[in-house]
Amino acid sequence: MEQVYGLVALACGLIIGLGAIGACIGIALMGGKYLEASARQPELMNALQVKMFLLAGLIDAAFIIGTGIALWFATSTFLK
Repeated sequence: MEQVYGLVALACGLIIGLGAIGACIGIALMGGKYLEASARQPELMNALQVKMFLLAGLIDAAFIIGTGIALWFATSTFLK
């Protein structure tokens, strides 16, 4: 049973770590594209900014959902 605890802890760490890396890369790429687009067409900056913040929230929501699932796995395994 101790091996299962170790594997669950490893899986939770991978879920949270890879989710964080993916969210950071996604937000960084999106921010770079926003800067490029606003430099090319400054009159669209306000519309693009709203869409950028909406997408940033969705990217962060995916990471937070992954963290919640990892914590659910961790607590369900240790409560048995």
